[in-house]
Amino acid sequence: MKKVLVVEDNELNSKLFCDLLRAHDYQTEAVRDGREVLDRARAFGPDVIIMDIQLPHVSGLELIEQIKADAMLSATPIMAVTAYATKEDEDKIRAAGAEAYVAKPVPVARFVATVDRLAHRE
Repeated sequence: MKKVLVVEDNELNSKLFCDLLRAHDYQTEAVRDGREVLDRARAFGPDVIIMDIQLPHVSGLELIEQIKADAMLSATPIMAVTAYATKEDEDKIRAAGAEAYVAKPVPVARFVATVDRLAHRE
């Protein structure tokens, strides 16, 4: 079973993402505090990380850069999720290292299809 780490500080969004992924046969773990992401990701060993960009304490962009610089996690694909949807925002997110980007409100079919693509790439 593929594993997805969901980094989202909004409890409702986190629950929605986790429930949706579990319904599509993914094992999920939710992290609401960005300061815990690296330790939790190393312990969980996700196949994909879903990263909210607007987090308290640390930005999702910084976390993407830290994950991509981490020897254990650097190959893990990241899907950024954010309410900020300008072309400039997408460019910054991709420059930080995210392989995919989905704007909120998240279209369910696109969300699942993107996770599937990232989780099953070889």
